[in-house]
Amino acid sequence: MRMAVVVPAYNEAETLGACLAAIQQAIAQLPPVVSEVKVLVVLDSCDDQSVEIVQQAGIDYLCCEVRCVGKARDLGVRAMIAKGADWIACTDADTQVDAQWLSAQYAHQPAALICGVVEIKDWSPLSAAARQKYLRHYQDKMDHRHVHGANLSFSAAAYLKAGGFQASSCHEDVQLVKQMQCLNLPIVWSNQVRVTTSSRLDSRVSDGFAAYLNRLEQACRAASEV
Repeated sequence: MRMAVVVPAYNEAETLGACLAAIQQAIAQLPPVVSEVKVLVVLDSCDDQSVEIVQQAGIDYLCCEVRCVGKARDLGVRAMIAKGADWIACTDADTQVDAQWLSAQYAHQPAALICGVVEIKDWSPLSAAARQKYLRHYQDKMDHRHVHGANLSFSAAAYLKAGGFQASSCHEDVQLVKQMQCLNLPIVWSNQVRVTTSSRLDSRVSDGFAAYLNRLEQACRAASEV
């Protein structure tokens, strides 16, 4: 198996270094049967220190000016497929993957797509009420039905068959899963494939995970004021 990891980044200098370090730790835990793992950061319209961080880490990267996470992911995935990757794992630049992240994906083979789970790194931006509401809703278990671009992996063949990530500013991950479901491709919903992600409330995309947390916090605050 030849794996690749694709990380889109838009001005993520504060978190990108930790993200890449965690990926390297996950690579080190893989069994020898995985012959190759390549990492690619897709720097989309970055004007901070992201490129320097990637260069210092010795990680491959490509630069684009699409300002679209769906398009940025697709560019990265197709670049890795062109280089021979047959399994691609996606995460985000504000996310740290678990040390067993890639090993767990390998253990779930064969699969067309694996949807993993996320943990919140720091609850301090959120109220206790918002945290409780989130945890009541979130299914941290096998056969969950959550979809996160920060923890999504798939075979190259399935990705190409499904048409890939759409050029969307958000929900490109959900759309890809739907495309694969329409083709009746085998999907694994695993809580063994884990990442820890940011709890920031200022979203880099119009309706991403941070925007969801922000709405949750605002709803809890409004309810407390009634």
